[in-house]
Amino acid sequence: MSCAELQISLLVTFQTKLVVQVVIMAQIRNYPSGAKKRTQKQKKDPLVQLQLQAGYLRKYFNAHSEQVHENETENVNENETENVKNSCGQECKKVFLFGLCFVGYSWFQVSTAQNATTDPSEVRALNSIFSQWDTQAVALWNISGEPCSGSAINGTEFESPPNNPAIICDCTYDSGTTCHITKLRVYALNKRGVFAKELLALRYLTFLKIDQNYFTGPLPAWIGNMTALTLLSIAHNAFSGPIPKELGNLKDLNMLSFGINNFSGTLPPELGNLVKLQQLYINSCGLGGEIPSTFANLRNMQVLWASDSPFSGRIPDFIGNWTKINSLRFQGNSFRGPIPTSFSQLTALNSLRIGDICNVSSSLDFIKNLKNLTDLALRNALITGSIPSDIGEYQSLQILDLSFNNLTGQLPGVLFNMSSLTYLFLGNNSLQGALPSQKSDILHTIDLSYNYLSGSLPPWVTSISQLNLVVNNFTFDSSNINLPGLNCLQRNFPCNRNTPKYAKFSINCGGLELRGSDDILYETEDSAIGPATFNVTSSEKWAVSNVGLFADRKNPSFVVNTLAQVTGTDVTPELFQTSRLSPGSLRYYGLGLENGPYTVKLQFAETVYDDRALQTWQSLGRRMFDIYIQGNLVLKDFDISKEAGGVLRAVVKTFSVNVSENYLEIHLFWAGKGTCCTPDQGHYGPLIAAVHAASDFTPTVSGVPPTTVGMKSRIGLMGILVPVGVLVLLVII
Repeated sequence: MSCAELQISLLVTFQTKLVVQVVIMAQIRNYPSGAKKRTQKQKKDPLVQLQLQAGYLRKYFNAHSEQVHENETENVNENETENVKNSCGQECKKVFLFGLCFVGYSWFQVSTAQNATTDPSEVRALNSIFSQWDTQAVALWNISGEPCSGSAINGTEFESPPNNPAIICDCTYDSGTTCHITKLRVYALNKRGVFAKELLALRYLTFLKIDQNYFTGPLPAWIGNMTALTLLSIAHNAFSGPIPKELGNLKDLNMLSFGINNFSGTLPPELGNLVKLQQLYINSCGLGGEIPSTFANLRNMQVLWASDSPFSGRIPDFIGNWTKINSLRFQGNSFRGPIPTSFSQLTALNSLRIGDICNVSSSLDFIKNLKNLTDLALRNALITGSIPSDIGEYQSLQILDLSFNNLTGQLPGVLFNMSSLTYLFLGNNSLQGALPSQKSDILHTIDLSYNYLSGSLPPWVTSISQLNLVVNNFTFDSSNINLPGLNCLQRNFPCNRNTPKYAKFSINCGGLELRGSDDILYETEDSAIGPATFNVTSSEKWAVSNVGLFADRKNPSFVVNTLAQVTGTDVTPELFQTSRLSPGSLRYYGLGLENGPYTVKLQFAETVYDDRALQTWQSLGRRMFDIYIQGNLVLKDFDISKEAGGVLRAVVKTFSVNVSENYLEIHLFWAGKGTCCTPDQGHYGPLIAAVHAASDFTPTVSGVPPTTVGMKSRIGLMGILVPVGVLVLLVII
């Protein structure tokens, strides 16, 4: 085969009776045979690679034919053996012939492309773009100065990490003599610059992906002239200004992503012209206002993520006509309720996440037909009424989060025995009655805190790894099952009620015991907190609670560790080497406190994101959460790095509060705001390094624990209801 001429004729009959004959002629003289040793340069040559593929096919055919003969004839009689061999031989030859044809056709394409050259105007444009962005082609393409070569034409995986930046070319123009660049990718390289005007010269560009860099400036109006684009992705950058209405001219777009940027203004109505659009990612983009009515035209929409952008007004009814949509996210916006009843038509939905709705409540009637849901999160969405009696019919449902709503009624037993349900969050509602007597093995995370559930606990509560039952009305006596610390955290808070023992507490969040430069001893809080966890010290002095599931994050950790030096005034840097992280609701409690005025100090430092001064896409992360003390909102949309003036800088928030019923509650709550995916998926929510609370009066209690301090650990605990009349005075330093 080293000096051979390969001719393959393939007849393919289509259903339309069309017969196509593909004749491939490939001269492979001047290339060493498979038996000879090739140089590294020859091994990289596309023609040599294809010749190797043909050799592999031949070897596979020979080996596979013999193996199939053996397998097929093992259990047949002697008379049938020859027929099986002949039949198998014919089939194997067909496979071999098809494989050779494929290789030969690819060979033909590469050989033709190697004789073509890139449009000179596109070469100049690409060189200028790369010069402005301080980047250069990788060795996989631009061989010998020809951009449309190597991986740009030979079928190499376009989005593989080594192939970055990357282009793809189409070399079929002008009878195979001219190549045009059709795809451009500069991804996660932290390049800087602006949206280069030379992109206009790439007239055949259908795919532009420049996510995760630090491009700045406005998106120019002339982008509307790049009409060949079918995919435009510019997320995770620092673009600013309004979205140009001319973007609506790109009528072939099926995917548009400009989330996590610094845009301003509103969504242009002209985007409603993008009727082919299937995916739209505008989360954390900076735009606000109402969603234009012209978006009713986008009936091919399959994915819309629009969280953490200040969109307002009502969620449009017309979204109910987007019957192809399978994933919809509206969290951390400024939408008013109710959720449209037209959503009942969205039967293709797999994932629906709506939260942080204001003003008008909604029932769950709109989900009655959404039986394909796998992920339903309606957290903090003013949901009222009861859990649907037919909830057991949602057999694909894996995650159900209806927490922080106004649900009433009892728990349907079928809810705990669904075939796929793994995570169940129903905390902070008004549910009543007893726990179901049985639970499926697959359901391993349950939050039922902050309800009015009663009775004794069923046996299954001792075998589940994540369970949250605090602030209910369960009965505990010697004959009933109890969980460590849970009896102290029911609605009447019996432990040390009216017999206080303490007047201060200090916690090193996520870390070990440490004495600070302020001479305060911060106690260990390094328990294995999970998505529905509570821990109470054995001395019943303080407790910690976490509830929430990180979205789209594998193997999440609820602690952030760093060895970076945190700076600030009067701080202990070691105190910030660990911080407790939560994707939803994180609470710390002082228990058994003597009543009276207290000063609370909370210490924070942003240790996850890069500093903005570095101008990297990792510096674009923005963390926001709310802080409640004794149930009262004291800080809204708190941003650690903004308050501190940068990352790795400590900020201390000081509050004056009043304790009237022997406990103190500090609640950090994620309300859907802040970036979701910087530097990785699932990096958001409250982050805190240390807690300290001390009385402003001379205590009459000793404050000495009756036993050695430890932790009563049991998965569960969300928080404590605040009784009427608790006073909070805010003093921020």
